[in-house]
Amino acid sequence: MAKKVKITETVLRDGHQSLCATRMRYSQMEPMLEELDKIGYKSLEAWGGATFDSCLRFLDEDPWERLDNLKARLKTPIQMLLRGQNLLGYNHYSDDVVTRFVQKASKHGVGVFRIFDALNDIRNLKTAIDAALACPEKPEVQGCLVYTVSPVHNNDYFVDLSKKLVDMGVHSICIKDMSGLLKPYVAEDLVKKLKASLPDNIPVQLHTHYTSGFGSMTYLKAIEAGVDVIDCALAPFALDTSQPCTETMVATLEGTEYDTGLDRQAMTPISKHFLKVKQELINEFGLKGYFDVNPNVLDFQIPGGMLSNLANQLKEAGMENKYQDLLDEMPRVRKDAGYPPLVTPSSQIVGTMATFNVMTGERYKMVPKEFKDLARGMFGKTPVEVDHDFLTKTLKVAENEIITDIKAEDAKAHSFADFEKELHEKGFLNPTEEDVLSYALFPQVAEEFFKKHYAPMTAYKKA
Repeated sequence: MAKKVKITETVLRDGHQSLCATRMRYSQMEPMLEELDKIGYKSLEAWGGATFDSCLRFLDEDPWERLDNLKARLKTPIQMLLRGQNLLGYNHYSDDVVTRFVQKASKHGVGVFRIFDALNDIRNLKTAIDAALACPEKPEVQGCLVYTVSPVHNNDYFVDLSKKLVDMGVHSICIKDMSGLLKPYVAEDLVKKLKASLPDNIPVQLHTHYTSGFGSMTYLKAIEAGVDVIDCALAPFALDTSQPCTETMVATLEGTEYDTGLDRQAMTPISKHFLKVKQELINEFGLKGYFDVNPNVLDFQIPGGMLSNLANQLKEAGMENKYQDLLDEMPRVRKDAGYPPLVTPSSQIVGTMATFNVMTGERYKMVPKEFKDLARGMFGKTPVEVDHDFLTKTLKVAENEIITDIKAEDAKAHSFADFEKELHEKGFLNPTEEDVLSYALFPQVAEEFFKKHYAPMTAYKKA
């Protein structure tokens, strides 16, 4: 029986996040929304990830209004990437903030919630999954296997994790390979094991990046093994550190039992538009716009979007010649931290620690608070327990600061009412729930955005 492969298109989110620092404006998306909607994608990934922060910080856009505008013009389900208890920020939030955020995102138009935790700690996924499952709009709730390679991560580990996610009620499973580490034959084995272990009504989706050069080969072997959906980006925002190319994958599968049924020719004008957009972004923001494939990502495992940021930090410090030292240091720091998968926020935390080690010339001479928090359990349970002496002697973490009950810590976090009260104290008297949530995630950035867009502050009316 023919097994039609479905495609999630990432040009509106991960494509430009990976290649152009998430700088695409809604106005640059709008001209092609109707055409994208006609293609027949399984979903359009268009929200979440870094888009929320970027809208407020760089693009002078309200991310909630962007979502409203997308929803008004699209019938294809809008997909978002959500970091579980971190939501779209870099801290753990209280359960009521997580629940309200998910409810509002669903109401504004998110049709697929892709939910992951940087450490694959299912305790950090439960609140967001439960909230999404309870939404009256009935969105698809997708649980993620954050793919990485270490002495403790293997395909059996990920199959076991998938079963736990299904037990939590998710509708589908996504293999989230954020650094392009998943090798073609390993992907084939993993997909076969997942399909054999999960109920027939649970689709398996695969997300990868081209950073290592594996991308299209990995997709092909996964497709042959039975994967249901793949993530692709239209040509201008494909490859390098982004996803495999949509048009190429559609053409590859044409005339086979896996034929997507999508019209590749209809994608051409859309790609031409986004090629112009890419050049606009490169020119306006001084971006590189492309990144070399680097097979050594298999060793240092840094997600593609981070490589340029780390290199820039060294450049600004006049230490460009230390770049290879940094790549060599990353696996050592990751091992010390208990082999966390390197994805937001753990990738930034481990990357910053490695950078400090290289720049100071002395390991752990300067230790950021975030790295101590990661090691002591503030973000959840690390895949391997962090060495006690390293924790207490090297990082100087006190015994009573070591966390075992992450949900007890979440309960201490600011509640929605706390954030609302803060806004009132700052003179914003009538914030919407969406505004309170924006402030909860990015207080300083949101406050500056509000000052610019609402006047007078005491009335909190739109200017």
